Amino acid sequence: MLTFTIMASQPTRRAAAVAGTWYPGHPVTLASVIDQYVGHVSETVAGEIAALVSPHAGLVYSGPVAAHAYRQLEGRTYDVAVLVGPSHHVGFEGVAIVARGVFSTPLGDVEVSAEDADTIIASCPVVSELPEAHSREHSLEMQLPFLQRVLPGVPIVPLVMGHQSRATIAALAEGLASAMAGRRALLVASSDLSHYHDSRHAALLDRVIVDAVDRFDPEAVERALARDPGHACGGGPIVSVMRAARALGAADARVLCYADSGAVSGDTSAVVGYCSAVFGTFAAAA
Repeated sequence: MLTFTIMASQPTRRAAAVAGTWYPGHPVTLASVIDQYVGHVSETVAGEIAALVSPHAGLVYSGPVAAHAYRQLEGRTYDVAVLVGPSHHVGFEGVAIVARGVFSTPLGDVEVSAEDADTIIASCPVVSELPEAHSREHSLEMQLPFLQRVLPGVPIVPLVMGHQSRATIAALAEGLASAMAGRRALLVASSDLSHYHDSRHAALLDRVIVDAVDRFDPEAVERALARDPGHACGGGPIVSVMRAARALGAADARVLCYADSGAVSGDTSAVVGYCSAVFGTFAAAA
């Protein structure tokens, strides 16, 4: 288990790790696929959107689900997008940030907001720099092409959560709420749901998380994860983002889409579950 300390940071160019495998490596093809997925979503949520949940599997599997959340951002304006995802390759305590530089995809570079990153580091003692936690991590990378197409030019703050302890989840939520007060910030929790159960069993497991998200009940999500961490690989990021969004004034939640990988692969014997959701203050239905 790695530990790390705050050091003076140098700008980082984080190269795309899964372009050409998890999603198209050619910029024209990638833009076309993203635009197609987003364009197929007809449902829109009126009101203010402060946060979202989006999956991070291969684009062909989870992209149509993610598109339901990113469709809601079209035409909106944000100062920064704060991305929170789980670590799949590096074990460590706390939350790893890249505070300066760019994250690259075939669509170009996404700038890291150094100002917002520094504010988050100062506001949250569990956040420090650990670039190696980001170098191969796909959970944040899979969000970037969507952001580049629907919110072009908006900088990011990339955060990867290591061991998803209650203390880390709580500290990150509190720190994000403090750091983003007064900012037009979009918070993004990157997470898939259950892994490698048959489709029927997966739906039962996933319903626990989906229903809690739809009720805007991060405490219920956390209780479910305490019973079975396999409910969601990015469960900690979901809880932190939900709590931070609530502290920043969000009052409403809506799950927009749920599916599993079997819908694409045709194999329902061992699936991965995906959902997309948004949080904010929504306009009342007419």
